[in-house]
Amino acid sequence: MKILIVRFSSIGDIVLTTPVLRGLKEQLTDIEIHYLTKSKFSSLLENNPRIDKLWTIEKSIDEIIDALKKENFDQVIDLHHNIRTLALKKKLRKPSASFKKLNVQKWMLVNLKMKKMPKVHIVDRYMQAVESLGVKKDDSPCEFYISAENEVDIQQELELNTKKYIGVAIGAQFATKCLPTDKMVEILKDLDSTIVLLGGPEDEAKGNEIATLLNGKEIINSCGKFNLQQSASIVKQASVLLTHDTGLMHIASCFEVPVISVWGNTIPEFGMYPYFPSNPELFSIHEVKDLSCRPCSKIGYQDCPKKHFRCMVEQDVEKVVGALRGFI
Repeated sequence: MKILIVRFSSIGDIVLTTPVLRGLKEQLTDIEIHYLTKSKFSSLLENNPRIDKLWTIEKSIDEIIDALKKENFDQVIDLHHNIRTLALKKKLRKPSASFKKLNVQKWMLVNLKMKKMPKVHIVDRYMQAVESLGVKKDDSPCEFYISAENEVDIQQELELNTKKYIGVAIGAQFATKCLPTDKMVEILKDLDSTIVLLGGPEDEAKGNEIATLLNGKEIINSCGKFNLQQSASIVKQASVLLTHDTGLMHIASCFEVPVISVWGNTIPEFGMYPYFPSNPELFSIHEVKDLSCRPCSKIGYQDCPKKHFRCMVEQDVEKVVGALRGFI
C-alpha cells in the first residue's frame, strides 16, 4: 500500500504527526509512506526512516501535482485539512481520510469563551485518520531524527565545561506567546545552572539582552547560530527545557526531555500541549487562569489586543522556578 501523508506546516504540528508514521510502518505490512510538506520544514522529516519519499512545495501544489498523480497512491491521509489539501485530494482522486480540526469549537472558545473542545490531544485526533486502516495509537512519544553532522558537541561548540544545563527557548511565532524580557530574566536570575538560550536569528537580539541583564551567570546565547536540527540536538542534551507554546516544546518531548511550558494567549485546551503519553510527570504547564480575555486567538498576535498582557505579566515566577529546579 502506498500512502501520501500531508501536513504543510508548522514545526510543532509536523512533529506531532510522527506517531502516525510510526503506527503505519509498525502495524501494517508492505507499506510505502510518502510525505508532503513545505520546503522550509523539510529538515523536520528528511532523516525520518519511516518516510520512503519526502515531497515539498514552496507555495502551490501545482508545483508537483503531475508527479504526485504518477505515484498512483492508494490512500491520502490529510493531516492539515484546509482548502489547499481539499484541492490536492480533488486533483489526485484517491481515497482519503482526515482528522477532526474542530474549527467551530475553537472559534467558540476564542470568541465566546464556550468550552466545547474535547479533552483529546491532537496526536490522538491525527491517529483517528488512520483508524480505518487498522492502525492504533501506542504510548510512545513523537519522533525527531537528527543527522550525524547536525549533532552538536556541547562542550566543544558551546564551550561549556558541564553537560548539565537548562535549555531556554525564548521565542515563538507570535509575541503574545512570549514572556516579556524582564519576566524571563526574573525567572532565570536565581537559577544556579548553566543556561543555553535557543531560538532563530529573529531572537538573537533578545537573547543578547537577556544575557546582558544576567551578567555574571554562565549563559550562552545560541539564537541564530544553529539550524533547526542542531537546535534540536542542544535541546536533546538539556536537563530541562523552559519554553513557550512553540515548536521546540514538541521537539523536546520527542526525546522525553522535561518541559516547563509557559502559556500566554494560547491555551492547552486546544490540544497541543506537550505530548508525554507514558510520562506525564515530565512536563508542567504554567498559565494565568480565569482571564476573561484568554484565549484571544488560537495562534497569537504581535501585541496584546487588550494592551495589558496579563496572561504573561502575571505569571507566577516562583512556580516556574520551582518546576525548573525539580529537574536540575
